[in-house]
Amino acid sequence: MNTQKPLVIVTRKLPDVVETRMRELFDTRLNIDDTPMDQAALVAAVKEADVLVPTVTDRIDRAVLSQAGENLKLIANFGTGVDNIDVETASNRGILVTNTPGVLTEDTADMTMALVLAVARRLPEGARVIGSDTNWTGWSPTWMLGNRIYGKRLGIIGMGRIGQAVAKRAKAFGLQIHYHNRRRVNPAIESELEATYWDSLDQMLARMDIISVNCPHTPATYHLLSARRLKLIRPDAYIINTARGEVIDENALARMLDGNELAGAGLDVFEHEPAVNPKLVKSDRVVLLPHMGSATIEGRVDMGEKVIINIKTFIDGHTPPDRVLPSML
Repeated sequence: MNTQKPLVIVTRKLPDVVETRMRELFDTRLNIDDTPMDQAALVAAVKEADVLVPTVTDRIDRAVLSQAGENLKLIANFGTGVDNIDVETASNRGILVTNTPGVLTEDTADMTMALVLAVARRLPEGARVIGSDTNWTGWSPTWMLGNRIYGKRLGIIGMGRIGQAVAKRAKAFGLQIHYHNRRRVNPAIESELEATYWDSLDQMLARMDIISVNCPHTPATYHLLSARRLKLIRPDAYIINTARGEVIDENALARMLDGNELAGAGLDVFEHEPAVNPKLVKSDRVVLLPHMGSATIEGRVDMGEKVIINIKTFIDGHTPPDRVLPSML
């Protein structure tokens, strides 16, 4: 590899400050018009690049990686989740994979709480009344009633960085914190958050007022909230998902909402993005956002800086700080 100026191919447009810095440090090929690369374009990129910088919507699977050139030694993902990359195949071919953990924690947690409030208090419905064809006649004691979140039970699925950040915010709102995780968190963290651990996800789901999905998408979490598990949730409960759409069986969720078997949902992610189930779109009890959880200027710049550090560290002959191993998934 040319350690002075490696060829870095970036699949999507990044913040200007990030692109400028990458051009200064590397022989960087940018995607100026921000057109998503199809499989053929990704294959062409991996054949030529020393370093590929994809985003979470670029599918770097075995079919793409099998055609990678000998120069490709690093895939520096612009994103925390790496479910878009076949990490095992990359590892077998001697290609390192990195991500950008930690920098989106607060932004995603903010959006989670925003969706909790938006769904429970019917904020989008209320906002549509003002300035619409609806003739708002003023305040009424029984109109546009939502649900109080203070004192309710919040069940967090995935108590990593984001799950804990959600718990801190939720505690401040007076919610009771419950969680399910692969491993029980440190007792000190549990004590600080006044959080109750559930070893059984099924048992937790049956007892919560609000469910928040904050775990990554891995083979083990695909359809973790299956049709069977969704049926365990109380009909007056809400589901919030700011993690990955694949964690929930979206068709089953849509059917239950359509059948009044759940009180509502707040979704920032979808199983087949950018496609969204039409039943979800039509539902009055669902707040849908176009994958905005990490969409802050500060967050995107921080992500870019992480990518640059990972590339620079690798080029300097050291292990990148955010390396992802197959065993971590």
